[in-house]
Amino acid sequence: MKKEEIIIYTDGSSLGNPGPGGWGALFLVKNRVMEMGGYQKETTNNQMELRAIEEALKKMAERGVKNYKISLYSDSQYCIKGLTEWIDGWKKKNWKNSTKREVKNKEYWQRIDNLKKFLELENELTFFYVKAHNGQIYNERVDDIARVMAESSGREPKLFKGSLLRWEKEFGKRM
Repeated sequence: MKKEEIIIYTDGSSLGNPGPGGWGALFLVKNRVMEMGGYQKETTNNQMELRAIEEALKKMAERGVKNYKISLYSDSQYCIKGLTEWIDGWKKKNWKNSTKREVKNKEYWQRIDNLKKFLELENELTFFYVKAHNGQIYNERVDDIARVMAESSGREPKLFKGSLLRWEKEFGKRM
């Protein structure tokens, strides 16, 4: 039996490094779209990229999704390489990097790793890199959400929840 798919796009933004930051996530499930986002007063861009992934995976865990193919897209090579290439080595080295220093943003990586392990018990979870600012409409939308969250000190932009067709009419043409 073919697994149903959940597609997730995430992005993070900070105004200054460190500075105020925001993150965004967009979920595509069965011709439905749900967006979410958040704000942090003092943070870095990498932390917001990680936070977006963490919050998206947390939402999936809270919803108790089972038997799905979950595809998560990020325009952060740092995050994608961290999750697909580096994390196992970090764990083997007690969260030290190749220069024997503690991995930056270790707490984020550990929380994401725990969520990843939990979700992989009953789902197929894959991470993909998508090039930023390349016209990919879902990636552009999460970039907008993250940036607006950072700029507006957490006053939420209009976040969408509804049919894909309605989302495409409202946001797809602006991308």
